[in-house]
Amino acid sequence: MTRPQVLADVYGKQLAALAAEDPRIVAVDADVSKRMGTHGGIGTQFPHRHINVGIAEQNMIGVAAGLATTGKIPFTGTYAVFLTGRAWDQVRQALAYTRLNVKLVGLHSGISVGEDGATHQATEDIALMRALPGVTVLSPCDPEETKQAVTLARDTDGPVYMRLFRPPARPIVPEGYRLALGKAPVLREGSDVTLAACGRMVALALDAAEELAGRGVQARVLNMVSIKPIDREAVVAAARETGGIVSIEDHTVVGGLGSAVAEVLAEAGVGKLRRIGVQDCFAESGDCDSLYEMYGLSTGHIVRTALQLIGRT
Repeated sequence: MTRPQVLADVYGKQLAALAAEDPRIVAVDADVSKRMGTHGGIGTQFPHRHINVGIAEQNMIGVAAGLATTGKIPFTGTYAVFLTGRAWDQVRQALAYTRLNVKLVGLHSGISVGEDGATHQATEDIALMRALPGVTVLSPCDPEETKQAVTLARDTDGPVYMRLFRPPARPIVPEGYRLALGKAPVLREGSDVTLAACGRMVALALDAAEELAGRGVQARVLNMVSIKPIDREAVVAAARETGGIVSIEDHTVVGGLGSAVAEVLAEAGVGKLRRIGVQDCFAESGDCDSLYEMYGLSTGHIVRTALQLIGRT
């Protein structure tokens, strides 16, 4: 498949495929089943294993927790801002504390949601989920990686948070790719600077690396799909083998991917880092490209930041 795809649709199809082979899988949604891709997937094929609780995100987590205690594997989700914000206490107390086997899927993450504005732009969800003990955090970058992330979540014991973005995603990962926890695949080799990105920003990092190559700068691109656990070896190696790391995320720079990378570098005592992301503010309403330009997430900003980091302005 070479055309861009909506990741929620990929999630819905893969969940239905897994449900066909695994009777433990159930879906629990909060009023947005069509957006989640579950309405026409598991909801149509296995309606007795699809529960829509309505606009009741906190209750959704409670229902999923109860199902998990019976041996089911609930996949539950809604827009990331509501899943990780409104229901954070329930996720903490009912899932993380008890280590129940529930999978959380947050749609419409980051400011790429665009015109929906700050109330719907989840820019704190990585920080909120990363802080919870025992919660795995995944941020896939394309359709194939999303498909594999659903399966990996099913096969990973305990709570897993999977972050999906709204705009259609172009194919990125190479043929034969295999997603693994705690691993940051190198999508492009380079020795001058490292671009460490997650989710939708991986595509922009690759575009920036191409532009940097035209300026004689070879950029390594790390796909930080596994934010927690993070690939410490890949981060430290990048710091030692290149001129520095630029972390890139559609999320606040406070507590997200950039913070996770900074923690690794600080503990290892190596490297230089610049963090690209939303700078401790709420974003305005607007189209995605305009917002990326306004808040410093554009390809051009990535290029300029990388050049500044290695003194090639």
